[in-house]
Amino acid sequence: MELLIEKIKNEGIVLSSSVLKVDSFLNHQIDPQLMQEVGKEFAERFADSGITRILTIESSGIAPAVMAGLQLKVPVVFARKRKSLTLVNDLITASVYSFTKQETSEISVSKKYLDEKDKVLIIDDFLANGQAALGLAEIAKKANASIAGIGIVIEKGFQDGGRLLREQGYRVESLAILDSLENGMVSFENSSEKMEELAR
Repeated sequence: MELLIEKIKNEGIVLSSSVLKVDSFLNHQIDPQLMQEVGKEFAERFADSGITRILTIESSGIAPAVMAGLQLKVPVVFARKRKSLTLVNDLITASVYSFTKQETSEISVSKKYLDEKDKVLIIDDFLANGQAALGLAEIAKKANASIAGIGIVIEKGFQDGGRLLREQGYRVESLAILDSLENGMVSFENSSEKMEELAR
């Protein structure tokens, strides 16, 4: 998805060989036009999958998930990371370890909004080690819902999450796959720059 790749090139900030900061358009401030295009792309890729519900995790997964839900005309459910006074009964939960925060949190979804009749599309902003996606998949399975696939805005192709999910049989569609963040530079998997580099 060229628009997303250009945005990452122009506004992404490499903080380390494993951390890319994209808070100017995805993780803090949101670019609505870009998210609309992201939603359209997810909707096109999963158009024939019979999606009935989109499942994501707060908070950075919500914008792309809502835009995809708008295109697919289905509800969007987000798993909460924090306890709520209004969300206490009949919860489906899973534990998710965050490598960025170095902590495990319990995510939860009300049974009221996910059941065996659902065909779920899981959407998240980043895929690195795959823990958030696996946690969401666990929640879908506990609800006896079927999983049509996993949509990722930015995948860190140099980390294990994508391989782990694909090896478990999940269809993973990532809109931009990072090949490396070494030396403060972003390179993309299968990008023209990468192909030229390989040809040399």
